[in-house]
Amino acid sequence: MLSQSAPKFSSTGTQATRIVGVLTIVVMTWVVISGLVFTPADVVQGESVRIMYVHVPSAWIAYLAFIVTAIASAFYIFAKRHSLGFDRVAGASAEVGVMFMVITLVTGSLWGRLTWGEFWQWDPRLTTTAFLLVTYIGYLAVRRLDGSIEQRARRSAVIALLAVLEIPLVHFSVVFWRSLHQRATILDPNGDVKMDGLMLFTLFSGVVGFTLVFVWLILHRQRTMLLSDLANQSGLDAAILARQNESVSN
Repeated sequence: MLSQSAPKFSSTGTQATRIVGVLTIVVMTWVVISGLVFTPADVVQGESVRIMYVHVPSAWIAYLAFIVTAIASAFYIFAKRHSLGFDRVAGASAEVGVMFMVITLVTGSLWGRLTWGEFWQWDPRLTTTAFLLVTYIGYLAVRRLDGSIEQRARRSAVIALLAVLEIPLVHFSVVFWRSLHQRATILDPNGDVKMDGLMLFTLFSGVVGFTLVFVWLILHRQRTMLLSDLANQSGLDAAILARQNESVSN
């Protein structure tokens, strides 16, 4: 039985996360219906263009997640008060980013099979994207190395600030090198967007919906990481106390 002084933890489903969750369901329902039913097939790519409604937003979220990881890491390192909350946000964001980067590569491979006839080409965009994924898998592995929570935060923050520099290389790889991957359709520097209005709106809705998914996952994941850190810290405190008692008894 828990004592009356034991801390009480409320459900992670706070009002904010519930609101974000409801908005996510509404927007993503529209994206699925519009992407599969309402929007027309592309003149060139045919029905395979529907992969775009997942591929493009997932790539955007992967970029966003890794940038958030870098920003949170910078706050941890350079702020006067090294708050571990920034480290938890950085770690949670990196985990979500890796998940969406995998989705990006999988959907890109499916699109490549339908368009190029092969699932994989050692194309500059594909290669640099795969390298970015491996880098952040390494970042997550570093977070699991032995050491204190503060040591984890410091070493992972440094890696995050270095790893984020790869994002411009990935994004502009289709400009730097001859690439099979098409250039930006929406963010065209010339401002010439050749896309059906409903397709463009559905794609924009997908970006909004995936962003809401990202926010919802971060809100929940950083809380579970807090509980894990508290549990680990309690275990460490108990071990130190046991060692002190052993020294006294001897």
